[in-house]
Amino acid sequence: MSQKDTEQSQTDQAGTATKAPPKTVPQQKPPQPLPPWKVLLHNDDKNDFEYVIITVMTLTSLNQNDAVQRTVEAHKTGVALLVTTHKERAELYRDQFESKGLTVTIEPAE
Repeated sequence: MSQKDTEQSQTDQAGTATKAPPKTVPQQKPPQPLPPWKVLLHNDDKNDFEYVIITVMTLTSLNQNDAVQRTVEAHKTGVALLVTTHKERAELYRDQFESKGLTVTIEPAE
């Protein structure tokens, strides 16, 4: 085989460059916010105001004024909304408050 035949053979083997078809990416919806859940503090007869206020401030991001307001509301009406968040975090709040001896329930906000 001559040099020219070898070069021609190499060109034929390499072939022409072809573009691969573009990869199709399935259309995805943007992430949706999780449905909101209410975390409700219930009044009880065994814990004093100071303990409840400190616990609310410790376990949530509420400041002292808001914690006092929610505690008084729970005392007067029987229940007060502490926070609204997604279900998993609401369950965590419920468990944390329960471990401190306070009654908190959760329910869908919608």
